[in-house]
Amino acid sequence: MAKKKPPPIYLLCVNNEAYPASLELRKVYRAIPDPAASARSFVRVIDESGEDYLYPADYFVAIDLPHAAASVFGEAS
Repeated sequence: MAKKKPPPIYLLCVNNEAYPASLELRKVYRAIPDPAASARSFVRVIDESGEDYLYPADYFVAIDLPHAAASVFGEAS
């Protein structure tokens, strides 16, 4: 039986104080699961560079996207 791919995680940036060039305030970012980072209060997101980096978890709020919006984000990544 094939493993089911986990659903994508989307985060809304609510603080970019230390990373204004890498993160846009009020922008939705796709997160990559990273249990080790999470244990240290960080999240791994694909930022403005198109690469994934660690940022403080409190810079983001997890959000649920409607299916139509999630499919658009999926096409862009």
